[in-house]
Amino acid sequence: MNMNFLRKLPIPMEIKEKFPISFETAQVVEKRNMEIKKVFSGESDKFLLIIGPCSADREDAVMEYIYRLKKVQDEVKDKILIVPRIYTNKPRTTGEGYKGMASQPDPLSSPDLLEGLIAIRRLHTRAVEETGFTCADEMLYPENHRYLSDILGYVAIGARSVENQQHRLTASGINIPVGMKNPTGGDLSVMLNSIVAAQKCHTFLYRGWEVETLGNEYAHAILRGYVNKHGSTIPNYHYEDLTLLYELYSAKNVPNMSVIIDTNHSNSGKKYLEQIRISDEVLSSRRRNKDIEGFVKGLMIESYLEDGAQKPEEGVFGKSITDPCLGWDKTERLILDIADKL
Repeated sequence: MNMNFLRKLPIPMEIKEKFPISFETAQVVEKRNMEIKKVFSGESDKFLLIIGPCSADREDAVMEYIYRLKKVQDEVKDKILIVPRIYTNKPRTTGEGYKGMASQPDPLSSPDLLEGLIAIRRLHTRAVEETGFTCADEMLYPENHRYLSDILGYVAIGARSVENQQHRLTASGINIPVGMKNPTGGDLSVMLNSIVAAQKCHTFLYRGWEVETLGNEYAHAILRGYVNKHGSTIPNYHYEDLTLLYELYSAKNVPNMSVIIDTNHSNSGKKYLEQIRISDEVLSSRRRNKDIEGFVKGLMIESYLEDGAQKPEEGVFGKSITDPCLGWDKTERLILDIADKL
């Protein structure tokens, strides 16, 4: 085998025992996550904003961003429920580049997975303890989910992972909402099959155990646009896209029909400023159709302290080192504008 085994890492239980959350924090997590679940079940008519950096690159900048989000959340709490993005694993199309805090807690240093696991648990824990937010993370590696399973509020499964059986089965055993993105090729049936699978019960091999899951009724769709055979990005957030998905979803006869619209990636062609216009169009579509209003539960927005993106070595505080993001001033105006239009 062309593989060197460097060291055995602690299992999730060991990390949780070494870096536990308090009883009070666990209660905050339970209360906040119930609020998020109620949006997907239809018990709450609040609008979700899953918002934050493309990837969490440094603890101090991410926490500064989340402190600012907390102040805005207090202003819009009657209409909007904010779930900060703390994405600690970054999928790389070619396998090159920064792979996220879980791999590189210091973007300018070599990978250190043990320190990475500690860093991501510390960051997610700080977010809950200091702001009351339970946050979103991408489940890039299903076997790693349990390192954070007691403090997360939302899980996303990416466009390149949504067809993977282990992602689908693991999602069925998660007790918080899990969003399934449409694949990069755009086939909605792939995403819908993933949702159906995640909502069912399964028995399978997970981390060396035979496990049984109860199904996740809060598994739902995320529309993120796609890439056609010519390599061009094609959006799928328009009114016609939403009505088509609603019809396809209805035919599956699954509970809690829900969709989140990703305003960046192939929906914006990674033109991050377009997220403002796309958000407005989605809100307009919701106002046109009561079915769509109840169906579209929120938006996923890439945002950080500074506009755009940079190379890691440039070192601008709060500026993305992966995909470009909206800066704070535009983000704050956008959140307040969304609240005004709901």
